[in-house]
Amino acid sequence: MVQILAALDIDLAQILRTAKTIAVVGLSPKPARPSYQVAEYLQRAGYTIIPVNPGHEQILGQRCYPNLESIRQPIDIVDIFRNPQEVPAIVDSAIAIGAKVVWMQLGIIHEEAAAKAKQAGMTVIMDRCLKIDHQNHH
Repeated sequence: MVQILAALDIDLAQILRTAKTIAVVGLSPKPARPSYQVAEYLQRAGYTIIPVNPGHEQILGQRCYPNLESIRQPIDIVDIFRNPQEVPAIVDSAIAIGAKVVWMQLGIIHEEAAAKAKQAGMTVIMDRCLKIDHQNHH
């Protein structure tokens, strides 16, 4: 277990160092929500944040997209803030757009979707907070 975590930590550091663009699926416009706090932190840390929320035009000063397929630039990380039952469709979209990493936030686990993403050559991280991991690796 310790070796697996050590390898994971190295991978996390590498992912966080090389990623530039993060699509945040389920990003809320409400500052009190975890998705907003994480995205705002990552934006301040220098990442390009692309909000994905069909109910809004703009969040954090960025154009908001209804789905991943609407985004016209390469995505490094798809950060998921949605209910686990919605994850398979989001993973299908992440595969379709050629994202490199699927990141399911704390409390979000979907083994079947994770296996599908891995088969498609993506890195999958589940049940971890991107903000916390960034703070721990910088």
